[in-house]
Amino acid sequence: MRAPLQILAFPFIKEDGKYYYALFKRKDIGVWQAIAGGGEDNETPVEAMKREIYEEASIDKNSLYIRLSSIATIPAINIRGTIWNDIIAIPEITFGVEIASRELNIGDEHTEYSWFSFDEAMDKLKYDSNKCALWELDYRLKNNQNSSNNIQLIKKYY
Repeated sequence: MRAPLQILAFPFIKEDGKYYYALFKRKDIGVWQAIAGGGEDNETPVEAMKREIYEEASIDKNSLYIRLSSIATIPAINIRGTIWNDIIAIPEITFGVEIASRELNIGDEHTEYSWFSFDEAMDKLKYDSNKCALWELDYRLKNNQNSSNNIQLIKKYY
């Protein structure tokens, strides 16, 4: 059963001192976005994120991640095949996921993926929630608000 939450996860990699972000082109609506998906049953947001990054891009569930502060809401009516009688909006909880390789496998929901600099990614993204989350992730990475120790702590407690 679909849980009333959505996750958004930006895979990122650091190469030659610069950060790059993977975006995925949706098969159904043709827009570029981060990995997105819903929680299942009683999953926590972190559990949902780990499952979604694996299902949509074969990213190791044990990858280091940053839980971002950026949260948006999505009209529940936009979630296909789901009816919640008393829920009209669900939270979209955001993450950054550090990965070691640009090589990803994409699932059935996307036609392609590509790696972009921050500015290039911002130009590709359609939804404000994706732009806000990417801005926060980029800011945290470039301002050292995510040292390996902090990522480990976040991973441990969420």
